[in-house]
Amino acid sequence: MQGTRRGVKAEPAVLEETATSPASGDGGGESSRRRARACRRICLVLALAAGLSLSAVGLIATPLDQDLDTTAAGAQSLVPTLQAEGVVFTGTPAVGALFSITGGGSLGGHFCSASVVDSPARDLVITAAHCVGGGGQIAFVPGYDNGRMPYGVWRVTRVIVDPSWTSSANPGADVAFLVVTGQDGARIQDVTGGEQLGVGRAAGQDVRVVGYPQASNAPIRCDNLAREFSPTQLVFDCGGYTDGTSGGPFLEDVNPTTGLGTVIGVIGGYEQGGDIASVSYAARFGALVADLYKTATGQLSRTPVTAGYGQ
Repeated sequence: MQGTRRGVKAEPAVLEETATSPASGDGGGESSRRRARACRRICLVLALAAGLSLSAVGLIATPLDQDLDTTAAGAQSLVPTLQAEGVVFTGTPAVGALFSITGGGSLGGHFCSASVVDSPARDLVITAAHCVGGGGQIAFVPGYDNGRMPYGVWRVTRVIVDPSWTSSANPGADVAFLVVTGQDGARIQDVTGGEQLGVGRAAGQDVRVVGYPQASNAPIRCDNLAREFSPTQLVFDCGGYTDGTSGGPFLEDVNPTTGLGTVIGVIGGYEQGGDIASVSYAARFGALVADLYKTATGQLSRTPVTAGYGQ
């Protein structure tokens, strides 16, 4: 819904190559996915009204590479809260949209979402790994709202993803850190503030999820529970999270004044974020993400898959 659906289904990044902006020409495939989403939602409502089991109408799919609970209790976590719907708002400083950069150096369209995360160098952004493997230059625009760019445009100069993402598209590794640079050596966190990184947080917490639907120029937000879907995945029920919202943060403990919180996941992971707009997934932040962050900030020496941009 978000990277394939909600942003871009990016091909795995190649060492020493830059891959980030969405591939063009998705056309018919995107339309058929939207029709499939609508059909599945209608079928779900009809099935529940008729008292049919979800498995009977083919709405539960168990991925082969995950150990999911397929009992009635486990299957219940796949049922969207149909009453919850994301609302449009004016945005928050540390969350923004990822844009492609055209051959002429101007901004193209926005295709995924991302947020500034606290780091020693104050130059780090977090998003979904599936957002940053399509090739081309990209930029991050925090607080973007209907053409307004109150905190400037920040060019992505480096991308850090885990090797298990590029080798096998591991849903538990659908996380990427981006190093960004501004004009005259500015540091983005000094301008927008940064979210704290929450590793090892328990499921079942209230979160706010912010994202930029590709068909809109304004962000949406929704508050709901981030529940356990599997040992490596969270699930969040709220409508409106369509293409472009991939990479949007799951934020705990949001400060009502600054809009900053603790990011415990980003839209992605299972189904690269979800096949329908009312159910979103995120890889749970554990040791893999903690090590990836340490690599991105120079605190851990290892060999991630990295790509340089505009250098």
